[in-house]
Amino acid sequence: MMSTADDLRRKYFKDEDHPYNIYEKLINSALKPDWVLLDAGCGREAPVLRKYTGKVGKLIGIDCEEFASPIPGIELVRGDIGNMDSIDSNSIDMVISRAVLEHIQNPELVLKEINRVLKLNGNFVFLVPNLYDYSSIISLLVPNKYHPQIVSKVEGRKVDDVFPTYYKINTKKSVYDIAKLSGFKIDKFEYVGQYPHNLMFNKYLFLVGTCYEKLLERFEFLSFLRGWILVHMIKQNDNT
Repeated sequence: MMSTADDLRRKYFKDEDHPYNIYEKLINSALKPDWVLLDAGCGREAPVLRKYTGKVGKLIGIDCEEFASPIPGIELVRGDIGNMDSIDSNSIDMVISRAVLEHIQNPELVLKEINRVLKLNGNFVFLVPNLYDYSSIISLLVPNKYHPQIVSKVEGRKVDDVFPTYYKINTKKSVYDIAKLSGFKIDKFEYVGQYPHNLMFNKYLFLVGTCYEKLLERFEFLSFLRGWILVHMIKQNDNT
């Protein structure tokens, strides 16, 4: 009897290799205990920031959605990450953002605002889907109005947690171009693979997706097709 998709996931993919875990590992490697950490687009329940409660000087989460409830140890700000007027210039040591910037229509504006709130030589770490991943290509071709229903059925995500996608900073060229315009230097740029999470609904499709992911993992020259882009930028110039 053939294994289920979840059995195949556990067999062929390690939890520590998940993009979210690699993202957090990069944050942890740079983060210092006395720093102010801001999560741009932290989500209703700020799942990443919760992991740093009591471990850094100050935690701030900002999101355009209404928060589920107050979170002890985290300052929650409801607002636009392209206009963080409640946050002082040059006051943040590190900004992080996970799976958010693909939903932004003007990422240059957002990066300039992140540059404003960061201290000189401050850190910006973000993880975004790679435009050249097959999931992103399909997402780009399908009108945004259909995304909630499709993602809800395929991934089991709540309709309210599915947002329009624009993919304006989801290639190597766009990342470098926008970083330069926004006063940042790229310290790290990496393509990161993942198990075919959007094919979990069918074990046969999941097996095909697994073969594809393993091919990308084996050959470095195909890395530009991996599912995610992980970036670490450092503020070099003041755009205020």
